[in-house]
Amino acid sequence: MPTIDMYNTERVKVGSIDLDDTIFGAEVKPYLFHAVVRYQLAKRRAGTHATKTRAQVSGGGKKPFKQKGTGRARQGTTRAPHWRGGGVVFGPHPRSHAHELPKKVRRAALRSALSKRLQDETLTVFDAFALSQIKTKDFVQVMKNFQFDDLLLVLPAKDETVIRSARNVPGVTVLPVEGLNVYDVLKHKNLALTKDAVAGVVARLTR
Repeated sequence: MPTIDMYNTERVKVGSIDLDDTIFGAEVKPYLFHAVVRYQLAKRRAGTHATKTRAQVSGGGKKPFKQKGTGRARQGTTRAPHWRGGGVVFGPHPRSHAHELPKKVRRAALRSALSKRLQDETLTVFDAFALSQIKTKDFVQVMKNFQFDDLLLVLPAKDETVIRSARNVPGVTVLPVEGLNVYDVLKHKNLALTKDAVAGVVARLTR
């Protein structure tokens, strides 16, 4: 069972914490990262891209010229795909890009990502993380204390004071335990959790 130091926001060591070996000591499997990141990004796509077929383009009801006698190929409408301003053949239409991925795979990938952060020594555990007021300067000071240039901070529950203090800081994401995901863990070089968030992650991945 891995044990790491626990700090307060001033980077003073206040103890240590034992991490669940099945979650923070799992085998790192990069192929799971690929599958889950594709799954997450596909779900985020709006899928609102659209083109019009020849039936949807307005106009074109009149035959452009007579059928015979012009020496040109016969044409029935100016909205056919080979005409400028005509419809599009096999163009994109609104759809969902989401696809299924088993929950076991998603959980295994998250365990793998958390284990990678521990192996890379870029995992930090706070005894607690709270700000007395909404102030970006206070949040930036914590980052300076730990020399973070980017950060994914995981809290046990939504904390509007922390979220609003951090939202204008480049390279920072603040998530509750329920929002923790593989993409954001891999996107940020540094991962920080509070002691209660660690317990929440263990409960979420073992239930």
